[in-house]
Amino acid sequence: MTKFDRINRRILQELKSDGRVSNAELAIRVGLSASACLRRVQELERLGVIMGYRAVLDQTALGIGCIAYIAVGLSDHSKAAQQAFEVAISRSSEVRECHNITGSYEYLLRVETHDLAAYKVFHTETLGTLPQVNEITTYVVMDSPKDERA
Repeated sequence: MTKFDRINRRILQELKSDGRVSNAELAIRVGLSASACLRRVQELERLGVIMGYRAVLDQTALGIGCIAYIAVGLSDHSKAAQQAFEVAISRSSEVRECHNITGSYEYLLRVETHDLAAYKVFHTETLGTLPQVNEITTYVVMDSPKDERA
């Protein structure tokens, strides 16, 4: 089963919406027997289409009061400079996502901190000390009316 038929797409849609749904309930939602549904889910997991299951967390309850997207430009565009930057960023707990992108910047980061003062410390003491970093543009999130990351 490597094809993505209507049922597989529906299984993925349902699991994306509710990763904790029981197999019995999932089977009902997609119109399969429980055993057939379980086989399909296990195959999707085996193929790596389903990479894992996550909890959606309340950022405010966790003390995250500042979320920012940061466009980072490097002074050196070599592979070595990119690798050094990626290693340094991977060590930072504030960085929740790091994407190598096209356009005017090399990277887009999603950073989460307690507050704006904590972000300033990250900006100055982490990003500001990396020798590869040439330019930093920060976009502070004011609200997220749609956020489908899980």
